[in-house]
Amino acid sequence: MTTEKIDANQKSELLGIIQNHEKRELIPILQKTQKVFGFIPQEAAEIISKELNIALPMIYGVITFYSQFKLKPSGKYIIKICVGTACHVKGASSLIDAIKEFLSLEEGEETTQDMLFSIEAVSCLGTCGLAPALVINDDVYGLLTPEKATNLIAEIQRNEGV
Repeated sequence: MTTEKIDANQKSELLGIIQNHEKRELIPILQKTQKVFGFIPQEAAEIISKELNIALPMIYGVITFYSQFKLKPSGKYIIKICVGTACHVKGASSLIDAIKEFLSLEEGEETTQDMLFSIEAVSCLGTCGLAPALVINDDVYGLLTPEKATNLIAEIQRNEGV
C-alpha cells in the first residue's frame, strides 16, 4: 500500500465516481478508481470508506480478496506469466526466473524501478496449447523459452528507448 497524496482533480473525479454509484456497487467503484490511479491509493480507499459509510477494513477486505485490485502502482507493461499445470510442466518457472534476472528484480519485487514493467504469476491464461505462455498487457505470447521471453522484453525496452 502506498501513501501517495491524490490531487484535487483526482479527488473530484473519485467523488464523481462515488456519486454515480450506490453503496452496494463497491466493486465497480473500486474498478473505476483503479482505472483513474492505476492502483487503489490509501487516500482513495479512505475517501470511499467515508463517502459510502463502509468501514475501511471492509474496503481493504474486498481489495485484497480480488486479484484484479492493486495497492501499489504497476508498470506500464504488465507481464502475466501463466503457472497453470500445462505451463508449469513446460517450464513456466524458468521463464519467471529469466525475466526476473533480465529485469534485475530482487526477491519479492514485482515492478522495475523505472516503472516500465511489472510481473505477475497467474493461475491460468487459457492458452494451454501454447504452454508456456505469458501476456504482456493484452498481447499473448506462447511456446516460449527463457530466451524468447527476454527477447520480447528487450524489444519493448528498445521501443521505449531504454
